[in-house]
Amino acid sequence: MNVFEGPRLEQRQIQFEGRPLWTTVAGDNLLLPDGRELAETDAVYLPPCTPTKIICIHLNYESRRIEFRAPNLVTPTYFMKPITALNSHRGMLNRPDNCQYLNYEGEIAAIIGRPMKNVAQEDAWDYIAGFAPANDVGAQDYRDTDAGGMTRVKGMDGFCPIGPGIVRGVDVRESTLRTYINGKVVQEGEVGEMTFGIDYQLADLCRHITLMPGDIILTGTPANSRPMQPGDVVEVEVTGLGKLTNIVQDVPAPAHQVGHQPTDTDSVTRVALGGDWWAEQDKKKS
Repeated sequence: MNVFEGPRLEQRQIQFEGRPLWTTVAGDNLLLPDGRELAETDAVYLPPCTPTKIICIHLNYESRRIEFRAPNLVTPTYFMKPITALNSHRGMLNRPDNCQYLNYEGEIAAIIGRPMKNVAQEDAWDYIAGFAPANDVGAQDYRDTDAGGMTRVKGMDGFCPIGPGIVRGVDVRESTLRTYINGKVVQEGEVGEMTFGIDYQLADLCRHITLMPGDIILTGTPANSRPMQPGDVVEVEVTGLGKLTNIVQDVPAPAHQVGHQPTDTDSVTRVALGGDWWAEQDKKKS
């Protein structure tokens, strides 16, 4: 049965009585396996999967391609986040206090349900366990290093919040993704705007990389990714999947001045500020 078939089913993983526990949603409560109920507001969430890898597509929504004035794409490119980047619903997003460009990127996460290798595009939906809202957080201050691999930009601890749960029985091809900062919509894009569909991405990747149960594929973000500030409440909502919420806070910068340091060059601000940067360049030319 593929991921779209059957009724909507959402499972959430929480920390309860000192151990991880899977629950289902029952109105305003979470239903525990032993029949007890927990108020959703009292839940301490964990990520809804345990990946061996997190793979992300670089540029996939038409609105973002237009914003960056990029050429039409023939095939996608990807990067990876370490699994230590995992974070959960209501988790904190930590901005090192020597960074200023901590950007949100609302995305849909496709979570693999069974081993996937050399699977045809038309069969890809059969291998997905479910979907979840996610935020591909990035410290754009490090854009001048790692040669596009984004190891430090996107790979810092906690830079992959996902949840609240994992959802089946919803056709995300009909969904709309929205990101909010302090209740205001700052990103919006229909899944149909993707250049490369989720099934394409999975089939492309699994030609050479075995995707394992729990693996996360982040499938792209629309236009208007911008920096967040300490105290901001950032929410990523996907029609039918729910809403992921996190709060930004400043934390001390690394103690040791070794390696590449944050920069504030044009190559950094061009990505961090997106269309605002391009508008400023046009203004300078006029």
